[in-house]
Formats: sequence, structure tokens, C-alpha cells
Amino acid sequence: MSAIVGFLSSAIRLSTTFLFGSMGETITEKSGHLNLGTPGVMCVGAAGGCLGATLYVTAAGGAVNPFLAVLIPALFALFFAALMGALYSFLTVSLRANQNVTGLMITTFGVGLGKFVKGALGSDADVAIGQICKYFRTLFPFADKLGWFGQLFFSYGILVYLAIALAIVTSVVFRRTRIGLHLRAVGENPATADAAGISVTAYRYVATIIGSAVSGLGGLFYIFDYVGAWDSGLTATEALGWLAVALVIFTLWRPNLGILGSILFGALYILPNYLNVGFAQRDLIQCVPYLVTIVVLVITSMRKKRENQPPASMGLNYFREER
Repeated sequence: MSAIVGFLSSAIRLSTTFLFGSMGETITEKSGHLNLGTPGVMCVGAAGGCLGATLYVTAAGGAVNPFLAVLIPALFALFFAALMGALYSFLTVSLRANQNVTGLMITTFGVGLGKFVKGALGSDADVAIGQICKYFRTLFPFADKLGWFGQLFFSYGILVYLAIALAIVTSVVFRRTRIGLHLRAVGENPATADAAGISVTAYRYVATIIGSAVSGLGGLFYIFDYVGAWDSGLTATEALGWLAVALVIFTLWRPNLGILGSILFGALYILPNYLNVGFAQRDLIQCVPYLVTIVVLVITSMRKKRENQPPASMGLNYFREER
């Protein structure tokens, strides 16, 4: 029983990285933007959090405040990731660059920037992460008293619960608010939305910036909560970013389904650690999320239900002159 609970608990923790990444990409894609730069954005979010943590720990000396130790890296991660979203929007909306090429450029640039930040900060970054990662993992004080129930539901840091709450709120916004309606209209038919007085440019800019900021929290969580180290986390953050993009398709662009989908992806990703398998079998098991995503994509394409399809204008730049 304890082994099963430990496995599920670890899967839920890792799922937070997927949930933040896929939720941010879903927000972006709902506006009609296909941002393949999500892995790079997550790396930049992690780098921004690392920079914020290093600056704060250096300034605070030995007097680290637990609240600020979490807040400052999170704000830095949000800011730097949002800048990547603004860059993507400027290139694709204002300069009308190809979305696929721009997204891949963002990924390459983001990974390189993460390595540069780590090299610039040196050992100070490792010291800062090691000193404050425990505050990201702060548990509910009563978790230990509830046995397996407490370990399964109350043994996580604040970002895990924040990710779940944001997924629920985002789903409600998409389906129940005027902003969500306008956003979906922009993603489905920007020309019609424009004719109705909805600013396509504003919605695509804002959605991409917010989506990138949310995805950046996924990289921050993986470095500061899940692994608690920088060197072993950056390369994995990029790989997990691609899985987050796949999760968007797997959950049919529904953030609420992303909660369960991210847990499934997390479980499949760590499953080889709990099995006595070789490297070949390990890699094969970790490919399962991609294979499942392909199956879901094929099935939904065959059924042709509009609610299960991506936004009709996703990946296409909008030019008002061609309306």
C-alpha cells in the first residue's frame, strides 16, 4: 500500500509541471496561436526563478523569509516567461512571422538562455536553490497525522494546489464568461470576431503573454520543487515541455481534463523508476504518452466533433486587409 501511495504521490507532484505547461499552451492556442516554444518558455521560467532566488538569497543573507522565498522566484519566472510570450506575439502578430518557425526559435532561444543564466550565476544559483527549495515543498502541518490519505492529498507544496485551482478557473472562464467567448471566437474565426468589434490583436497578445507566464511556472516548479537542483533539471525541463504540448491535444484543449491527464502523464513518466527494466524498456515506456496522444488525435479527427477539434484558425496569422 505504501509503495502505491508513494508512486501516486510522486506522479501528482510531477504532473504539476505538465499541468502548468499544458494549461499555458491551451490558453495560447485558444486565441489561434500555436506556440511550439512552450519548452523554451518553461526553461526561461526556470531561469527567471533561479535568478530571482539568487538575488533574494544574496540580499537577505541568512535571514530568508519563507513567503518571499517562494514569491520572488515565482514573480521572476512569471515575468521572464511573459516576456517570451510578448516576443512571440510581436513576431507573429505585428511582424506576421510564421508561427511554427517562431515557436521553434523560442524553444532554441529559451534553452540557450537557461544555460547562459546558469553559467552567469555559477555556484550561487545552486546555493540559492538548495536553501529555498524546502519552502516550495512546505506541507500541510496535519498531513502526517492522516496516514496514506494525508500523503496522497495534503503532502504537496503550494504550487501543486495553485495549478489545480488555475486549471478549474481557466476552464470556467473559457466556458462561462464573455472573455472566454471572445477568446474562442478569435481562435475559431478571427475575421468574424474582428467584424463584431473584438480586437483580435489584443486578445492574441494578452492570451499568449498570460499563457506563456503560466507555462513558465511549470519550469519553476520542476527546478525548485520536484528536483531541487538546476544542473539535473534544465534538460529534463525541455523534454517535459514537449510532453506538455502533447498533453494539450490529449485533453482536447480542456484545462479541467488536464488535471487527470497530467497525472496520467506523470505516472507514465516515472513508472520505469518503479520497475526493474533496462534502458531500452525505460525509453519505450516514456514514449507511451506520445503514442496515446497520437491515438487520441486520430480518433477525434475521425469523429469530427467540433468541440473536440483544435481552434479552426490555430497556427494561421490574421491579416485584417484580407478579411
